Amino acid sequence: MKFLKNLLLYISAFMPMYFLVLLKLVVELLNHNLSFNVLNSLNLATLILLLISSVIGLLWNVKFNRDEAKEVTILSKHNITDQHFLGYFSLFVFFAIPLDLSLVSAFCIYLAILIMIGIVYINNSLYYINPFLNLLGYNFYDITYIEAGSNEKRNAKIFYRGDLEIENRTYFVKLKNENFSFVDKNRSAKK
Repeated sequence: MKFLKNLLLYISAFMPMYFLVLLKLVVELLNHNLSFNVLNSLNLATLILLLISSVIGLLWNVKFNRDEAKEVTILSKHNITDQHFLGYFSLFVFFAIPLDLSLVSAFCIYLAILIMIGIVYINNSLYYINPFLNLLGYNFYDITYIEAGSNEKRNAKIFYRGDLEIENRTYFVKLKNENFSFVDKNRSAKK
């Protein structure tokens, strides 16, 4: 179950790219530059399936996450959204614009690259690299925190929608792992 949840989270990271490729495919079909053949139908179905999987993965990890929220005091924060967003977003442009998915070879290369990136993404817990969350207004922070009832300083990477205030506040954080956590905005409290 954990692997499936992580796989869907990886798939959701490319949601803007799937949308761009789908848009390109639909425009080409509407302009009669492409015809409905087996490969184009397979492309269309694959992109729709990836988009649906992306939505399910994000909802499962963000809204319906049953991980325990821990009360933490954030000692320091560093917004590192820009360090990962633009580099990853350039992959979307690389894939979406010049790739001719009406060719079987290009479709196979497209899938092979997604699989290779996915293996690296999941094996190295790179869940924090998710540009779609940034497009939804989440910022990505590298934080130092202390859990309630402990004096041990820990580090984590977290997503927070908006600007994270740390002065005189405690937060409830769903710590999936040190590379991917969400602050429960509804449960933050002033000290």
